[in-house]
Amino acid sequence: MPLSADLQRKLALANFTIPTAIQAETIPHALAGRDILATAQTGTGKTLAFLVPLIERLLQTSSRNPEALILVPTRELAMQVHEQYEKLRDNKLAPAALVIGGLAERAQIQALRSGARVIVATPGRLEDFLGRRLVRLEQVKTLILDEADRMLDMGFLPAIRRIVAVLPRDRQTMCFSATLEASVAGLVNDYMRSPVRIAQGSISKPADTVELHAFEVSASEKSDVLRQLLYAEKGRTLVFARTKRGTERLAKSLVRDGFAAAMIHGDRTQSQRTGALAGFDAGRFKVLVATDVASRGIDVQNIAHVINYDLPAIPEDFIHRVGRTGRAGLRGRASTLVAGAEVAELRSIERALKLRITRKQLNGADRIVSDRPVRNTLPSRTLSAMSGEVFS
Repeated sequence: MPLSADLQRKLALANFTIPTAIQAETIPHALAGRDILATAQTGTGKTLAFLVPLIERLLQTSSRNPEALILVPTRELAMQVHEQYEKLRDNKLAPAALVIGGLAERAQIQALRSGARVIVATPGRLEDFLGRRLVRLEQVKTLILDEADRMLDMGFLPAIRRIVAVLPRDRQTMCFSATLEASVAGLVNDYMRSPVRIAQGSISKPADTVELHAFEVSASEKSDVLRQLLYAEKGRTLVFARTKRGTERLAKSLVRDGFAAAMIHGDRTQSQRTGALAGFDAGRFKVLVATDVASRGIDVQNIAHVINYDLPAIPEDFIHRVGRTGRAGLRGRASTLVAGAEVAELRSIERALKLRITRKQLNGADRIVSDRPVRNTLPSRTLSAMSGEVFS
């Protein structure tokens, strides 16, 4: 690709040598300054598809004002994009400003005042900064909307419209989304100029690298089946619960049973969420229990298994949940546990997404694990220390 030697070197150091399909198709158009509307399955490399051309274009000029704005739905995704940008930039570019809730304002304001040319932000915090005149966006030349459908699902449309209203009309806009819903199409019509349309694979189905299973069980069996699955799995497992309270209850129960488990949900402090994700990524925690706050943008490498302990509220979130495994061409497994009325809910999800999930049984030869007890046998002092680290 026609990229500078410095950026090529940074990509090579990060082991990015062969672009994914979405990157190969997007980057040339982005370098040419075209507006882009891109949809692709999760885990296909959309972040680099916009960061690489953005950095390349910034290297061609100099400034001490924000020239690029990247809007994302969640703090975790913002931190992930920010981290990736920092890995790829060189000393010619100032650090990006991370503008999100849950962290101290002082460092964010300082980054803005220190000549940041790129802002990575969630809409709520950025709108707050705009209202207090802590940030100026009049010189933004590139707007990137990442996970646009999720931002709209979360009710950020009014904030996005108020933010875009202060941007220059003569700019490049790139919109990346896992799904293309009517609300996203409305954004495209209002804010983009003859965008290049890029679509990679089916955006309403899991990747072919993910093996889908479902277990129809009684309500009393659900937690036991979860433990059997966790006991049999050697790799990292991401478990989804529907509610914050359910996440708390399930994670604490797993810790009591000796599993190295952490949790993440919207009521946890940012330091707690960051610590849980870092520990999961580093392998200190084998299990991460989460609400749908983790179904988008959490790029932990080599998650072997995703388990839907509870079904998602909307079918599209099923795609994003299972998309946390089977990423970058690797194989993954996604299991869904359903009891009672959830059986009908799962069938509705299958109809909505036009997919068929293989049913598995738990008796006879199909039993998940042997009759050995599920309960782990970690020393009590290890369990106590782990419990304090995760839930204090």
